[in-house]
Amino acid sequence: MTAPVLALVQPADQPPRHMLQAARAAEDAGLEEVWLWEDCFAASGVAPAAAVLAATGLRVGVGLFPAPLRVPSLTAMEIATLAEMFPGRLLPGLGHGVQEWMEQVGVRPASPVTLLREHLVAISALLRGEEVAMRGEYAVLDQVRLRFPPEAVPPLLVGGRGPRTLRLAGELGDGVILDQAVDRRGIARPQVVREALDQVGAAREGAGRSGPFEVVTYLSTPDGVSARHVAEQAAALGAAGATRVAAFAGGVDGPPASGDAVLAFVDVLADAAALLDRA
Repeated sequence: MTAPVLALVQPADQPPRHMLQAARAAEDAGLEEVWLWEDCFAASGVAPAAAVLAATGLRVGVGLFPAPLRVPSLTAMEIATLAEMFPGRLLPGLGHGVQEWMEQVGVRPASPVTLLREHLVAISALLRGEEVAMRGEYAVLDQVRLRFPPEAVPPLLVGGRGPRTLRLAGELGDGVILDQAVDRRGIARPQVVREALDQVGAAREGAGRSGPFEVVTYLSTPDGVSARHVAEQAAALGAAGATRVAAFAGGVDGPPASGDAVLAFVDVLADAAALLDRA
């Protein structure tokens, strides 16, 4: 069994002024990947992703971009630009976003799954360099084609919890992001991963899709966590099917840690990655 990639998460509540320092520390410690996420009214996804890609040699995942915040043409332009500038190093994810926040900014859809489906269809085609004409319930494109589609199209991941979204990830996505694969103590729940992948796999088979498929799980950690604990939880998630485990400091009894706590967690994560490699 191949061990999952162990990545550092810089949550959206990480002050932007600390993001490059933490990313450079992760690279210096031997980690290969950093994940960001986009929360309304905190840090965005595109700006820090671009900065980290430019300042380091790390792969950068964004899990996820809330689809309702953008029209699909803009999302495709942003992904294409980063993928062309930093080929092979971007792992973009799309999802519903937090519906209360979508309500606050006036973009909450009546059918989040329909909106996400339309965005995935349009963005995937645009990234492949196709001309897209679509008049959906939410996505409207009139003979749109990207001027600079990426030579190496990045995998398009889908953040999923419910069965309809998990099936959508299997049908249209190149991977899935699971954020409920640990319990409130920071202990892995492999069965949750297996059950989600059963639904994803059935949808992929029904759509006639094959080939590589990324499975990203998030791992929250308790205060004072040891490298061995992180390695054990990541190994359990990997055995259940996770290809990447994105871990962050805190998040068990409160919000994810930020600032210096992220820097301190880098060393724990690097030691955990070494343990995983030796297992």
